[in-house]
Order: sequence, then structure tokens, then C-alpha cells
Amino acid sequence: MDPAVWTVCVVLLSSCSVLGSNICTSRGVSTCKQCLAVHPSCAWCFQESFGQGGAASSRCDLKKNLLAAGCEARAMESPSSRLQVLQDVPLSERASGATADVTQIRPQKLQLTLRPDDAKQFTVKVRQVEDYPVDLYYLMDLSYSMKDDLVRLRTLGNGLAEAMGRTTSNLRMGFGAFVDKPLSPYMYITPPGAVENPCISIGTICLPQFGYKHVLSLTEEVSRFTEEVKKQRVSRNRDAPEGGFDAIVQAAVCKEKIGWRQGASHLLVFTTDAKTHVALDGRLAGIVQPNDGQCHVGSDNSYNMSTTLDYPSLALINEKMSENNINLIFAVTSHVVPLYQNYSELIPGTTVGTLSDDSGNVIQLILDAYAKIRSKVELELLDVPEELSLSFNATCLNGEVIPGLKSCSGLKIGDTVSFSVEARARGCPKDTRKTFALKPVGFKDSLEITVDFECDCKCQEQAQPDSPVCNHGNGTYACGICQCHAGRLGPRCECAEGDYNPAAQDHCSSGPDAPICSGRGDCVCGQCVCHSSDFGKVWGKRCECDDFNCLRYKGELCSGHGLCSCGFCQCNPEWKGENCNCSTRTDTCMSSLGLLCSGRGQCVCGSCECTQPGAYGATCDKCPTCPDACTIKKECVECRHFKRGKLFEEQTCARICRDDIQLVDDLVFHDKNAVNCTYKDENDCVERFQYYEDASGKSVLFVVKEPDCPKGPDILVVLLSVAGAILILGLAALLVWKLLVTIHDRREFAKFEEERSRAKWDAGNNPLYKGATSTFTNVTYRGKD
Repeated sequence: MDPAVWTVCVVLLSSCSVLGSNICTSRGVSTCKQCLAVHPSCAWCFQESFGQGGAASSRCDLKKNLLAAGCEARAMESPSSRLQVLQDVPLSERASGATADVTQIRPQKLQLTLRPDDAKQFTVKVRQVEDYPVDLYYLMDLSYSMKDDLVRLRTLGNGLAEAMGRTTSNLRMGFGAFVDKPLSPYMYITPPGAVENPCISIGTICLPQFGYKHVLSLTEEVSRFTEEVKKQRVSRNRDAPEGGFDAIVQAAVCKEKIGWRQGASHLLVFTTDAKTHVALDGRLAGIVQPNDGQCHVGSDNSYNMSTTLDYPSLALINEKMSENNINLIFAVTSHVVPLYQNYSELIPGTTVGTLSDDSGNVIQLILDAYAKIRSKVELELLDVPEELSLSFNATCLNGEVIPGLKSCSGLKIGDTVSFSVEARARGCPKDTRKTFALKPVGFKDSLEITVDFECDCKCQEQAQPDSPVCNHGNGTYACGICQCHAGRLGPRCECAEGDYNPAAQDHCSSGPDAPICSGRGDCVCGQCVCHSSDFGKVWGKRCECDDFNCLRYKGELCSGHGLCSCGFCQCNPEWKGENCNCSTRTDTCMSSLGLLCSGRGQCVCGSCECTQPGAYGATCDKCPTCPDACTIKKECVECRHFKRGKLFEEQTCARICRDDIQLVDDLVFHDKNAVNCTYKDENDCVERFQYYEDASGKSVLFVVKEPDCPKGPDILVVLLSVAGAILILGLAALLVWKLLVTIHDRREFAKFEEERSRAKWDAGNNPLYKGATSTFTNVTYRGKD
């Protein structure tokens, strides 16, 4: 049979044919408990007379089939899964100083009753209330390299309290310090006197090396914080890494010493400029005893097991941060930021900030880290039983459902988010009642869930040992059937294993030519007794089923993500496929922008298949040929600031655009991680913004308040300009015409003069011409002598 058909049968809970029967009758179960484990739709009839008056009927069947076959409703085992809310106090709006009454998660207690392979859904709502109390414990590295940082910290007490006062009116501050284990090779032991003064070789005085000391318990008196910090002096250790992890665990677990309040947000600020020792590093000094995670701060407020216990592991730190609802803030210098970012990925609720060389930016760093913590809600699970699987769908902002996620980011204080949780029973534990907790990281509030696994039949409680019904005491009568003693077989334990009846062999075979009991069992008294197998369990009416002949993937049966049942893989809720090797999760495909495969591919079996040409990476986030950061962030500026654009219309702005937006008058350059961007909007205005991402991964969009828009024309100026242009053009045309006429006249006159100069006149006398003057000769004129 096609596995897809089998899956449809299971999902639809129908009586479709599987090996000639429905899902409940196809397994050949023989007890009530086995029947309940087949499928949530199956029921068991424990009526003694069931099936005796007519055709044989299976006691394990669909409820409607059992009723039709004559089983009375009161003689039927068919428990159903149930959900009951035990405590459901409404969410609080503000803290208002009454921390004991603040509720940030709803509901608070649930009772689940689950049959095997059945599921129930419930919704969890979370809200970060306004003006919530804050406990801030400042844990500082006092090695010699932090000397200038200590000087700066002495002046920051009042400023830090004032800055945090804008977020909460109920702030308490404390202080602790650490260096490293006072043992060689971590400390200086030469020259003489170096143990008492590790700075003797550099000609100055400093404190003897210490592991961790608690200086000031959490207090509302800011002046005491400043006074205690002023009293501190640096020490000096030999190797580069410090013993900060020792201090983190002690600050977390010594609740009475530190003064952590139950109804407050706990911030542990860890400042250093160096790497830190981790578990097993203590072997360098001969320390082999693992860190026990207990409080060992004595009456002198010093860690008195520093030279006995090894450094704690990341797993231990993660456990203690969760148990005590502490948010850890790594305030470290730039050269060790990548290391602590790796640590933060393994410790939920942790943020990393880049500390300046003299800790001058520590106030802003703490404010940014606290804002980042309050902008995210992430659920964590405590003590979840192995037999229970949980799947999540997050409803963050604007009511948009994000499948596969159990966290929401980009939130503001007072926002309410919800998570749809499906709990599915995958098996039956020995202890059928289990309790676990679901809580937001860093919150004191939690949802306590009690699960009752409905695996046993109530009719088993009326079992009759050595019942006369079972052939004079050869078995226990329970739930309508005989559970035979060893060596006895048959519906009423009427046969012994040594008995042989050739006629009964026909009941052990599916056909004349088919092997007896599928070749994997012996036919005794008309019933198959299946052989044991080193590979697994063999069962079924004719030994046709087993739990080891299923598809494998990478050597794992059903890929290790499901159960093999009668040749088919029954996958766990988060897996699918013939061999359960295809994950149905989508959170593994989410990019840092909250987009599935960065919008450049599709999520297939929990991994991204990039479809955008040029895109690559685990979430298709890398793409040299794709639009750059300016093009991508342009849509966020349009929807977040100007309330328009594609994302605004599709109502996906809140999910995709999670950057902080700050309005500025002009752009200033931050560092190499800042990108200045410009674009023209629909009104032809030039919009300018800057995309900036710091070392901790926090991104900010600095948007110029006023865009550069083209100014509209001045009508009067336009009219005067047009009139002037016409006048000037007219005068110019007249001048050109006058010039052309003048040139033409001069050319004509010159031509006339030229022709006249070349004219030739005849000097001969005309015989007909008589002049008008007569000439006479004066005979008496003699001339001048």
C-alpha cells in the first residue's frame, strides 16, 4: 500500500481499508492498553459477551463500529484528550510598585489529559508591563588593564541611575568585582612579595589577586554605589583570560547576598576587556572538581571555593540564568566582541555591547541593551518530558501569525503578543503524570502545565486473577479478555503450548499458499505465537507486523524522527516524508529580517532552497547581485516613517522592519558600518537616510526629517520672465532685421560705386555737335613778354 494512503487514513480518522481493515483493527492488538496506543480514534470493548453471537469482531475498533457490532456504550474504553485552565489571571497594565501582583503571562496553570499520538492546542499571552522594577548588578573586571575604566565608573553612578530612571521608577543597583583564581599559573608568585602586591614588578601597588568578591548588595541609595566604587582598587593576574564566569555564577545563585527581588527584572552587567576561562581550564592549576553551581560566598563576601572548583561551563551558566530569571549583558571591548557574541547565542536572554576603552559609553550601552531585552519576548521550556512534543506559532504585531516561532521582537513596552502551542503525546512514560513549565526568558512569571498521559484502561482496575472464566483459573480476566498464564493459549486459555491441531493451522495463514504466521512464528491452538527477534518486536494476528522493516535515512530507522509500525514510519509532529527525513519547521529558514529565506527562496524540509539568482547562504541572506542595503531599507523607511509603500499596504511592515528609526536634522558618519542612502519618492522629493548596524547586531535607521523637495514656480516671476523674454526677442529680431537691411544697402551701394568706377566714356567729336561758345582770335594780343 502507498504510504501516502496510509497517512491519509491516519489523518482523516476514517475506516479506510488497510490490509482489509481499518486503522484500529489492522494492528492485531490483543489488549486494551495496546488498542489505546494505536490511534486516538480507537476504542476497546470490554463487554464479556461481545462477539459471541455472530461474526467475529475485533474488540479494538472505531467507536461507531463497536456500537454497531453490539457493544454497549458503558462497556467501552474510549478516553478523550482534554484541556482545563486552572488559573487565568488577567495581564497587568503597569507595575505601580506592587511587584507581587504583577502578571505578565496568561494563563498561569493548565491541566492537559492526552491519549497517545493525540494533541491539544492552547494559547499563551505575554505582555511586558510598564514601570517594571529593575535590579541592576554591575560585575566588573578589576584586573590591571581596567584601571582607567574604574576611574570612569566612579563618576557614573548618578548618571546611570538617572538614565535608568527614565525607564523605571523602582531601580536598585549593586556592585561586584572579579579577577581570576589566586593560583599559579594564573597569578604572579615571583618576585618575592608578588603574592601580596602583584604590581611590584611594575613599581606600583595593587590589591592581591582574588577570584570574586561581592562589594555592594542591591540598594536604592545611589550614593552608596558611588562610595563603594570609589573605594575599589585594581589587582593584576598573570595570564590573559579572566575568571569572570566564576563571578557570573556566584552573582546569580547567591540571591540573599546580592538581594535579587522576586518581582523585578534582573540585569547582570558583565564588563571586561579580555577573554574568560571556561570549564576544564582549571586543570592547568590541578583543579578537577566540576563547578557545582552553588553559592560559596562567605561572611567576608568573597568566593571561598575559587581554588577548589573548576570554572563553570556555558551550560551551567545558561541553567542558572534561567533558574534565577537573569538577563546577562556582556559589556566588552571591541576586540573580544565576536567571542562574547558566540557565547550569547548559547545563553538565551543575553545581549552584547561594545565598551569603549575607558567605559565612557557604559550608560548608553546599558540603556541600549535593556531596551533590546525589553523589545523581545522569547519562550523557553523547562523540564519538558521526552514523550511530549511541542510546536509553536507566534502572533506578534498587527496580528500576523508566524509559524514555527516561539519569539517576537521589535516590541514596545506594553505590547501584548500571543503564542499558539500544540502539545502532542508521542508515547507513554512510566509515570503517567508529568509537570513542566513554559516561561518567557528573563521573566519571573511562568505557565505551569501538568500533563496526564491517558495510556491505561480503567477496566484493568477490575482485573480478576486466576479467573474461572479463563479455563478454570489459567489466566487473569481483564477488560473482557483472558490474559493467559505462561504456557497457556487461546481465547479462554484452553490450550497448552504443546498441543497440536492440524485443522487450526488454517487460522494462522492468510491463504493456502501463504506461510504459517508469515514465516515468523508458530501456530499454537489456532493462534500465532510470534518469534522474538534481535532487531525488534514482531506482532500481528499472523506475525505480519514489526518495528524494524521501515525505510532508513543515514543509517537511522525512520531517520530517528519517528516510529516504525508495521512497515511504515509514523513521523514525529515536526517531521514528514516516507522516512521522516523532511522537517516541517520553518523557523530554521527565518532570516534576521524575519523573512522566510530572506524572501529569496523557499523553505524545503527545514532548509532554504534559494531561487533568486545569485543568492546563497543558510537563509539566502547573501546575494551580491541582489538589491543592496539601501534598496532593502528604503521600503522600511517608507512604511515605518511615511506610512506608505508596498509593505505598509500589505501590513507586513511590523514583522519585516524591526530597525529602530531615529529622526535627525542631518546625517553624520558613525563608522565603517554606516551606509548613507538617498532615493526619490513618489513626489519627486529626495529622501535621505543612514543604515547603521553596531557590533552587537542592533540596527538603526537615521532618517532626515525634511526631504529635499523641488520648490513650486513663482507665477509673477514666470509672467515677467515671459514678457521680458518676448520683449527681448522682439528687440533682438528688430536689431537683426535692421542689421541685415543695413548690410544689404551697403553691399548695393558698394556694387554701384564699383560699377561706376569701371565705366568708360568716348572722347571723340561729334560732327553734328556745335558747342554753345564761339571762339575768337584777338589779333592784337601779343601774350606776356
